[in-house]
Amino acid sequence: MIASLPMYLAHPAGSAALWRTIAHYLRLAGVGDVPAELTVPTNADLTAHWLRPDLLFSQTCGYPLVDALEDKVQVIGALRYTAPGCDGIHYSSHLVCRADDPSRTLAAFRNRVAAYNSTDSQSGYRSLRDMVAPLAVGGQFFARAIASGAHVDSLALVRSGQADIAAIDCISYAQFQRYQPAAVEGIRILGRTASAPGTPLITALGTPPALLALLRQSLHQAMADPALAATRAELLIGGFEALDAATYAGMKTQDRRAEALGLLQL
Repeated sequence: MIASLPMYLAHPAGSAALWRTIAHYLRLAGVGDVPAELTVPTNADLTAHWLRPDLLFSQTCGYPLVDALEDKVQVIGALRYTAPGCDGIHYSSHLVCRADDPSRTLAAFRNRVAAYNSTDSQSGYRSLRDMVAPLAVGGQFFARAIASGAHVDSLALVRSGQADIAAIDCISYAQFQRYQPAAVEGIRILGRTASAPGTPLITALGTPPALLALLRQSLHQAMADPALAATRAELLIGGFEALDAATYAGMKTQDRRAEALGLLQL
């Protein structure tokens, strides 16, 4: 079996420590073949990685869960994060621009350039399109939108002037502030997107119900383990909540709303 935590990568040592604690409790519960270390997939093969039949544990974005992964994986639950912009398992994205940009409203970015990580990203693409859709004219708001591949690269495009605005999920942004401060140097938060259910923890579709229950149990135990308290704080994690896929059923509502307003893409 394999395990990964590919969504928030600014503090890899913390992610590794979190997994080691979860794995410890799985072994105590009698689970065999628990991976000792996390697998680190590349962005290019994330969907294939999440669809692997030997996937014990991973974290995905909410939009892929209801799109490419729909009915192909099981939801374990979601972590509760404590970053500004989070509320329980829900999170939002910060709209960011250069600190010296005089524009103070989203409407002022009409006919300018947006950066986004990928089109299947709830935080970087779908949430931003939802916000600009009511402002679009003739199916367009931005002059151009650039795919960066990752939130940290979207920030780099904004800092360099190649793009003017981006939506960066609030957890990533807070971790950048702590662990990669150069990534947000010269960046200003302009606003915030609507809240959405947070990045789901998943396991393979074929994971037996008993093992799914033990995954949830081990996550609860890891969240209560005093030895992991400092790591949880470093990762901005406040707890875990068991959920199923129904929590994310409304994730495509933003798509339908934007399309009804004529904005088919950023």
